[in-house]
Amino acid sequence: MNPSSPRAAWRTGALQALPIAAGYLPIAFTYGVLAQGAGLSTLNTLLMSLLVYAGASQFVAVGLLASGASPLSIVLSTLIVNLRHMLMSATLAPALKGWRWRQQGAFAFELTDETFAVHAMKVSTGALNPAESLALNLSAQAAWIAGTALGVLAGQVVGDLRALGLDFALPALFIALLALQIKGGRQFAVAIFSGGLAVALQRAGWGHWHVIGAALAGATLGSLLERWTKRRSP
Repeated sequence: MNPSSPRAAWRTGALQALPIAAGYLPIAFTYGVLAQGAGLSTLNTLLMSLLVYAGASQFVAVGLLASGASPLSIVLSTLIVNLRHMLMSATLAPALKGWRWRQQGAFAFELTDETFAVHAMKVSTGALNPAESLALNLSAQAAWIAGTALGVLAGQVVGDLRALGLDFALPALFIALLALQIKGGRQFAVAIFSGGLAVALQRAGWGHWHVIGAALAGATLGSLLERWTKRRSP
């Protein structure tokens, strides 16, 4: 098979999604269980994974629903949590030049923290292949929906998730992706700075804004360090 054919590109993208899918299954399973416990119907639980498809926001929404929060506060909270997608989209936008608008729309809809990490690493070595990239995103979401469905089925059986350690699945996946991004002292410094600042802002009462604030500050620091390094290079 021609390695540059669309069929081969789709297969390559699906294979690249396997590590993400392996991490998504337990996390989505946890979401499905929590959503059932919060009183969401099976249909609404699955629709959130199909139409919203934002893990952190789905967990936030479920927690707020369980606490009886108003619809407006739920919408605003999930909006704040998802603001980080603006940073991710802006980073990858130059690599999507030449794509059809439908391809760009499908790519943007299924972009997550984990798929962004993979795409960002690929951009550093070359251009993004539309079929390969879309296959990766689609395979990742398919795993998320499958995990959600399994969680819905188990929602009436599993009680306390802390006993199984599933509540730590999402932070563990983020930590693993961060470790893959650290390739030198500059990335390590930015990671430590951003993580420390996020904790400090959260302790200072910033609420969900602590993630956005730390991300912006970390991105600024990383940009400044990169410019400083280039100026010092002969």
